Amino acid sequence: MDRRWVGPDGYEIVPAYRRDRQVLRVRRHGRLVADCLSVEEVARFVDLADLCEVIALPERAGDTRTAVR
Repeated sequence: MDRRWVGPDGYEIVPAYRRDRQVLRVRRHGRLVADCLSVEEVARFVDLADLCEVIALPERAGDTRTAVR
């Protein structure tokens, strides 16, 4: 499952690889801002306390229930 964190002002952080090295890719409104080698580098762009991890829930086949009817 892919990991992803989102923050205010359109920031998104995703793990990626650059030249066979793992980085944290910072994007804003879909545009690449930086490939960071550490969390400290990410903190230069966005307050880490404002980030929320996006958790994709597994889909169930045939499940048509909704919260609102």
